[in-house]
Amino acid sequence: DLRELADEGKLQRVYGGALPIPTPERPVRERHDLATESKERVARQAVASIRPGSTIVLDGGTTTLALARLLPSGAGITVITPSPAVALTVAEHSDARVIMIGGELTRHSMVAGGGLAMEAIQHLAADVFFLGVAGVDPVRGLTTGELDDAVTKRAIASRCTETVVLASEEKIGAAARHPVLPFEAITGVITDPRDANPLVAQISALISARA
Repeated sequence: DLRELADEGKLQRVYGGALPIPTPERPVRERHDLATESKERVARQAVASIRPGSTIVLDGGTTTLALARLLPSGAGITVITPSPAVALTVAEHSDARVIMIGGELTRHSMVAGGGLAMEAIQHLAADVFFLGVAGVDPVRGLTTGELDDAVTKRAIASRCTETVVLASEEKIGAAARHPVLPFEAITGVITDPRDANPLVAQISALISARA
């Protein structure tokens, strides 16, 4: 029964039923070659939405790395990031000002976190946070695989005027263990325009209903 499956770690019991236990999120170094074309299409849409002279926060992750490679020069953009890889990529591909959030490097996601990062985040302000997550699901929401990462993401979102989720095709319908933000706390979700997953329309409806 449900109790036995929960004891075996195969599902999570909830009111009125059960949900499968989310698959652990792969380390960032193992995700570079996953859905690369979809990530590129999402990144291009995100870049097109960036206003000249704005201050943006780029989360860690492979889709934000794709975005960092596409940032234009001469637009007067400031980029804040907790990811050393993203910071270096921005510096190599554009003339954007780069501000790093310092702290302890999380080995799984390779972003800064912990107390030092939280203190730095409280002194920042930005126009848009491009948020990376492990899963975007209409029922289970926005999730990530590491608890500390979820806390850092929420802290950054609280310092930004808008929070926009980057959701390449493998993220739609996926779920990880730790919730990040509810749909009502974000501005929008950028998805792959070629993604035919019917869940994309459900997610869009959730965002539109809040407006």
